Amino acid sequence: MVKSAPSTSNQEINKYKYAPQSRKKVALDVAGMKCAGCVKAVEKQLEQNNGVVSACVNLITEVAVVEYETQNITPEDLAAKLTKIGFPTKLRQSEGSIYQIAQNNRVKEQKEAKKQAWQLITAAILLFFSSIGHLHHLGIAEIPVLSNIWFHFTLATLALLIPGRSLLVDGYQSLIHRMPNMNTLVGLGTSSAYLASCAALFLPQLGWDCFFDEPVMLLGFIFLGRTIEAKARNRAAAALVKLVSLQPPIARLIGKQDNTQTIEIPVEQVKPGEWLRVLPGEKIPVDGKIVAGETTVDESMLTGESLTVFKSISDIVRAGTINHSGVITVEVTQIGQDTALAKIINLVEEAQTRKAPVQKLADTIAGYFAYGVMAIALLTFCFWYFIGTNIWTEVLLTSSHSMSMGQMSVTTSPFLLSLKSAIAVLVIACPCALGLATPTAIVVGTSMGAEMGILIKGGDVLERVQQLDTVVFDKTGTLTNVEPQVTQCLPLTEISPQELLKIAAAVESGSNHPLAKAIISAAQQQDLVIPIATKFQSVLGEGICAEIAQVRVLVGNHNWLSKQGIIISQEQELQIKSSAKSGKTIIAVGSNGQLQGIIAIESSIRADAAPTIQKLQTLGLNTILLTGDREEVAKAIALKLKISQVFSQVKPDQKATIIKSLQQQGKIVAMVGDGINDAPALAEADVGISLQGSTDVAIATADIVLMQDRLEDIISAIHLSTATVNKIKQNLIWALAYNIVAIPLAAGILLPQSGLLLSPIVAALAMASSSVIVVTNSLLLKNSSIRS
Repeated sequence: MVKSAPSTSNQEINKYKYAPQSRKKVALDVAGMKCAGCVKAVEKQLEQNNGVVSACVNLITEVAVVEYETQNITPEDLAAKLTKIGFPTKLRQSEGSIYQIAQNNRVKEQKEAKKQAWQLITAAILLFFSSIGHLHHLGIAEIPVLSNIWFHFTLATLALLIPGRSLLVDGYQSLIHRMPNMNTLVGLGTSSAYLASCAALFLPQLGWDCFFDEPVMLLGFIFLGRTIEAKARNRAAAALVKLVSLQPPIARLIGKQDNTQTIEIPVEQVKPGEWLRVLPGEKIPVDGKIVAGETTVDESMLTGESLTVFKSISDIVRAGTINHSGVITVEVTQIGQDTALAKIINLVEEAQTRKAPVQKLADTIAGYFAYGVMAIALLTFCFWYFIGTNIWTEVLLTSSHSMSMGQMSVTTSPFLLSLKSAIAVLVIACPCALGLATPTAIVVGTSMGAEMGILIKGGDVLERVQQLDTVVFDKTGTLTNVEPQVTQCLPLTEISPQELLKIAAAVESGSNHPLAKAIISAAQQQDLVIPIATKFQSVLGEGICAEIAQVRVLVGNHNWLSKQGIIISQEQELQIKSSAKSGKTIIAVGSNGQLQGIIAIESSIRADAAPTIQKLQTLGLNTILLTGDREEVAKAIALKLKISQVFSQVKPDQKATIIKSLQQQGKIVAMVGDGINDAPALAEADVGISLQGSTDVAIATADIVLMQDRLEDIISAIHLSTATVNKIKQNLIWALAYNIVAIPLAAGILLPQSGLLLSPIVAALAMASSSVIVVTNSLLLKNSSIRS
């Protein structure tokens, strides 16, 4: 099937290639985020600034990627405003080596880990002494000091002032700034329990019971849960950390004149143009070109390809790859943030901040979640204090069961019952599970993709890939190899095939067309002596002519040769058309008014093209060929690959229009291409896919980059996207179901019928567990079999 489409203006094409010059993107390291409510608060604060175009924040990596207009605001202003409202923010370093950035990240992680460990240990010690005071209930001899109410008052006070201080300060600051978060809910719960116990202690006439052990236990379980969650979150982001740590800290500098001596210098001091020596087994510190030596290089950390690649003089080597077998001298071409490794890291990190549509909904819910929970807690208190205890008076009766075990406790006061129920609601509610449901799965999924050599530029891309029903392929460089090859040299006069090829190569030496290069390459491979040609004249889209030994020779389209006086018989015409039908490009060679012969050139089909097309069709996806090549060539390729729908002779500016027309038919379209002329179509498609060998414009425009240059990785990308989206759905179902069930239980919905009432301590344990379950479920994605 051959179709055409209206042309697209140059202005429309250019908009896919270039972003407005006044806009830039900046990465900010944002500390202090604890839940999805914090993420929403940070995004809201960023987006309300004049000049901010968009802001995406990732809770797992603690990074905000902001697109802004340079004339209206600066990144420093944004960082200062976030810091002012309680989220300490720094600009991501744009200069320096990846190693420096890795070191800074390690220092930051170590400080955070020490802080968490100190909080947990302190809370655990206080929890230990608080628990000892209740051992006499189990028949163990009572220790008067440890059972003294003033001792428990001291423990609760220390718990709030030492490990709980930062939590309380952050929670109440967020409330003051009208951005309540998880810490706000926990802070309200623990401080309410502490203040009520203080009132009971200092005003005994109220007749209330003291429960100083509850703030201590609440904080103990909260910090335990957060420590486990932090470890799981670090595991989720481990692949990115692994990428960042690839660059070695030291480079071995040598002189260009005297290369016998080497000096070890920090990699950040290396400059373009300098020469470095790399020994076997060492990591290559920067991007460069080999100027001496040969070796094999392990590039698996960048491309996912396990086999080593042979490298010799003039070959490019990349930072972070491992030199295996030989000593090489490398001339530095790119350093710091300009290396391929740095660009991959930046791409993966930015991808992890891009949200799937479902995450935006979850973040919106989480933004109002804390307000909703505080309202439910207030209603719970009011209901039980004014209504519930009057209707069901039996709930105030003394019970021998412990409240911490999930049953009604000893209480005779409507106030205490109401207060504990409200505290349980505050503590059990978990916006963290809701906030972590999507980003943890996206971080794991995109990190797995990076390890496999599949760079996926965001959670939104993962979701769209999973919805695809149509995949459109460009031909040249995508389904076929980039370099065309001579497959037949057929003389039509008495000259030999070698003589015909020599003449054609001589004339084509005046052209840089890919077909000309194929003819010259074929002659060189046969070690033919190419004669000297002069007086070159080329006609765009038709052919080229030149003189060889004072004889005018024409090489090109047979119709053009005919117009130039070359006689082509009817039999020769049929022979040319027959060869063209098989998908070959036919180059005619003529001189002295005769057609001397024809040369058939064919772009060979990639070895992985047919299996990939077949697997896509097995998955139920429609495959389409979209090419600017002739109808005969396009149909021949489509026939070999069993592609039923073909768009041929499509101009570059028509490709995007065809993609749009498919979308208007209700199709979800992926475009696979590799050239500058594919960029508009890649941008127009729901998912643009480019190969590693593509042009910079194609890679920049694409949503997925296949680093191994393997078409079959499209299948892996689909499987990975499906598995990741399934994990997101599982996490969201769990997070929503948990809160829907847990909050009513904590509010005492089962208390009148069964006497079941969750204590604040059990509520804290449940809340801490819910977040750990979400992160752990996302990590299970690593155990799934993704690769096709």
